[in-house]
Amino acid sequence: MTATMYFTSRLKEPQEFNSLDNGTDATGVRNLLEAKFNNVMTLCSMLPLLTCTALNSFLHARVPQKVRVLGSLLVILSVFVVTAALVKVPLEPLPFFIITMVMIVIINSFGAVLQGSLFGMAGALPASYTTPIMSGQGLAGTFAAVAMICAIASGSELHDAAFGYFLTACAVILLSVISYLMLPKLDFYLFHQNSGPQRSAVEEPLTSVNLHSPGLDSAVMDQKPQSQNVSMMGIFKKIWSVALSVCFTFTITIGTFPAITADTRSTLAAESSWNVYFIPVCCFLFFNLSDWGGRSLSALCTWPGMDSWLVPALVVARVVFVPLFMLCNVQPRFQLPIFFHHDGWFILFMVLFAFSNGYLASLCMCFGPKKVLPHEAESAGVIMAFFLTLGLALGAGLSFLFRALV
Repeated sequence: MTATMYFTSRLKEPQEFNSLDNGTDATGVRNLLEAKFNNVMTLCSMLPLLTCTALNSFLHARVPQKVRVLGSLLVILSVFVVTAALVKVPLEPLPFFIITMVMIVIINSFGAVLQGSLFGMAGALPASYTTPIMSGQGLAGTFAAVAMICAIASGSELHDAAFGYFLTACAVILLSVISYLMLPKLDFYLFHQNSGPQRSAVEEPLTSVNLHSPGLDSAVMDQKPQSQNVSMMGIFKKIWSVALSVCFTFTITIGTFPAITADTRSTLAAESSWNVYFIPVCCFLFFNLSDWGGRSLSALCTWPGMDSWLVPALVVARVVFVPLFMLCNVQPRFQLPIFFHHDGWFILFMVLFAFSNGYLASLCMCFGPKKVLPHEAESAGVIMAFFLTLGLALGAGLSFLFRALV
């Protein structure tokens, strides 16, 4: 997503697509592939993510965790190696577009298995450990944005900068593989894995509650678990409010970012160097920094509380960001006037938009496993990951409508 500038540059080189113009941006004529890249990329990301997360929700107990996590990381690493190699391979726009979308589908299919497995692993740990995973995702986006800005600032050609950018991604994924292989050597992790979902909640109910869900509400503690068997539907009935909240949060986020936000242009002089950095900084960097800040704050503050009606109310209130971004200087535009001309408005909306996304999503993901019994926590984490992904997929579909309305 952060490398959008590189991908669209590969789609505008040949002249035969100029007959498919959809408008112009700051760099000139946009052909059909370039104009629809963000929308199609989002759709190819989120639909496989949703499908494979759903499969992981039902198959995670049948496939060993090590196979799911390590296998997914290795496949994603392989795809990024190919992505880096393709930077040096000349291709026509249409084949390049198709190959890129196929790789996006593969990355997100295995990324769904990886994400669902990680939240399942976190569900077996004390509830506070879900927040660092959410915060880590925000940090990853920030790292990606900073890496792209550094690549642009290096003064290298865009293709060379993208090559270094994708090699950096390969190095980070390799580091993740090494980290996962080291994880079973940690006594803390082994203790909770061995004493968590596998231990009978009937044998040691108080110990399990203290280890896995400090702060579990009294209604859950009063329940008397009868067996280790868990019902996915039964768990969903306990966590439906936070599951739907996290789903709606990401529906609004992905419906707007990057399909609308990445097409926003600076209102400063066209020749200014600021135009080169406007989207990498104001769209991707500010989004990821603010999102990371919101996710991190949830580790220190859990207001408004697990059962508060304010959580879904604040989630629904984020709908206001859709028209606000539409009325910024999004180009090309055909329907709406520009109301917020100054770059400062876009930056303000982006900071609030991203911070609320990170904070509310993290609260929901933390509250989910806390609403169920200890031996149900891992399954609750997987269900929450599914609804998070469902929100991403719904947002991807809505992004076509939102962009067309501009």
